[in-house]
Amino acid sequence: MTATEVSRNFASVLDRAERGETIVITRGGRRLATLAPAPPGNGAGIRDFLMSFQVDEEFGTDVLSARDGLTDEMSATWHDD
Repeated sequence: MTATEVSRNFASVLDRAERGETIVITRGGRRLATLAPAPPGNGAGIRDFLMSFQVDEEFGTDVLSARDGLTDEMSATWHDD
């Protein structure tokens, strides 16, 4: 499908991808991109991956130490919010 066709029919192209179709997008006869269905997921895999690491109890102290080492010029861009 050409890039022009995709731009003119974007909603229907997304519908096709949602139904499982992979669409190859071309421009000037060259393959430009592939639009494919997103893999299923709800974040559980990412959560499990992050939970596999042990908490570094010294992290907060390290951040404060690094912050204390900033010069006035550098700390002017540091935000406390």
